[in-house]
Amino acid sequence: MQPSAGPALPHTRARSVHWITTAAVIAAVIGSAALVQPAGASTGRPAADAKAGKPTPAVTPPPDARAAHYPLACAGAPVDVVDQASGDLDGDGRPETVAVVRCHSETGTPPSGLYVLSADPGAAAPRIVETLVDPKEQRSFKGLRIDGRTVRATVLGYSTDDVPRCCPDQQRDYSWEWRSGTYYEIPGALANSV
Repeated sequence: MQPSAGPALPHTRARSVHWITTAAVIAAVIGSAALVQPAGASTGRPAADAKAGKPTPAVTPPPDARAAHYPLACAGAPVDVVDQASGDLDGDGRPETVAVVRCHSETGTPPSGLYVLSADPGAAAPRIVETLVDPKEQRSFKGLRIDGRTVRATVLGYSTDDVPRCCPDQQRDYSWEWRSGTYYEIPGALANSV
């Protein structure tokens, strides 16, 4: 090491004030990092933090579409639940299930019904609270989903009785919105419509 050529410069000498200030700044950064957590992070403390000791309500499972009884005349064939989606459609805090249901068939595409199911506490099976599309309308469905309180699906149909039941030649997007205690059907654009 070479000796310095002159007196030590004032900014090269570490004083105790410098070290105390540096330590305080580092402690403040570490302290604030410990207080800030990402959304949804757990503090490790049980529900005592949430709502001042109130227990969190149990989550109600959605109705099981396979346990419901449907008004289908299947001549002894089983009922197939082709598609289903769940969500709280009426805003009562309990989920409903929307189910696409048809009679089982090894060939062709039997007509489907679109049903809304609700589960009563203690009931053995969910009950149908609304029939959105009756199987008598000779329709099929694809793309069933729930957005908030709205049920959405593409409805498939046939232009004539001569069209094979395997191959619907018409389709139209539909929505069913829960408003004022009932479902309102809202058809989409008319192109190639059902």
